[in-house]
Amino acid sequence: MSAPNKSYDPVEVEAVKPDEVARHRADALAAIASATTLDELHQVKIAVAGDRAPLALANREIGALPPAARAEAGKRIGEARNAVKQALAQRQEQLETERDERVLVEEAVDVTLPWDRAPRGARHPLTTIQERIADIFVAMGYQVVDGPEIEAEWYNFDALNFPPDHPVRDLQDTFFVAGKQEGQSSGLVLRTHTSPVQARTLLAQGAPVYVVSPGRTYRTDELDATHTPVFSQIEGLAVDEGLTMGDLKGTLDHWATAMFGDGVITRLRPHFFPFTEPSAEVDLQCFVCKGASVGDPDNPCRTCGSEGWIEWGGCGMVNPRVLIACGVDPERYSGFAFGMGLERSLMFLNNVKDMRDMIEGDVRFTLPFGMEI
Repeated sequence: MSAPNKSYDPVEVEAVKPDEVARHRADALAAIASATTLDELHQVKIAVAGDRAPLALANREIGALPPAARAEAGKRIGEARNAVKQALAQRQEQLETERDERVLVEEAVDVTLPWDRAPRGARHPLTTIQERIADIFVAMGYQVVDGPEIEAEWYNFDALNFPPDHPVRDLQDTFFVAGKQEGQSSGLVLRTHTSPVQARTLLAQGAPVYVVSPGRTYRTDELDATHTPVFSQIEGLAVDEGLTMGDLKGTLDHWATAMFGDGVITRLRPHFFPFTEPSAEVDLQCFVCKGASVGDPDNPCRTCGSEGWIEWGGCGMVNPRVLIACGVDPERYSGFAFGMGLERSLMFLNNVKDMRDMIEGDVRFTLPFGMEI
């Protein structure tokens, strides 16, 4: 019996033929050379050197050849794949170099340009005046407390002796968030003043208590030079044994002096607030004209309108009904409360003419106040 004829190749595989391998190699090198960005080169790499690339598929067909033909086909395909791999590496290096050179030009920084063209900005003066007032009262032994801006009607009105038919409960004055639901004692409103903190503090801490509460409040006011629907207040409350209107007046005088300087004169005018009795409006003697413009048409004062006094806020002795609602014995304890608008205090202190300037977010308004802490 004769031996097998090993030189005979009965299998002809198209993918491993020299012409096909040379064509795939040329196509791959041309695609690599045409890539102009790293992203394009990445897509080309997948197409010419990935698992589904023509040369990779041809390499898989080597196993279909007889042993005598595999060595030559493997060498031919391996050389083609190595050439593609080297071309990819060279093109990758070229494109990365071009990218780095382009970045150096496009992202160059001129270190000789002025560095202080962008202002640093400043804290908003309403923030700094709020902290300044809080510091004044902390030095007097008061505690700074806070309450929610979305408030229950009971805290905002009922606990403060506002009857159910009081005009301020109308939609014309109050932002209602949710009406009274079944099984609930009251609805929800955006608080119209910081006074609800009085009730919350007394219910939580009892008497005696000395607190101030700064924060935002909401009313359906039109936005103009002296009004805004969102404004800031600071509420003060003192409840202890033996407190009188004299203590209230002394507290306000000290606050006014600390805020506006020595020589500031205050006065109390009778007024009405449901949660205080007796109640008063607090006025400051005009710190521009000192009252000299009253009756003098030749020297009018724009700050006080030639009235000699500027309205500052409201105050009074805590109504016994409020104390009872908050679980405090009015036969043993008395107290006083006061509330002032921070925007108005800022207008007085810095001669700001238009309240709208405080809420427009213009850095030119806040910068003159600096970085006061």
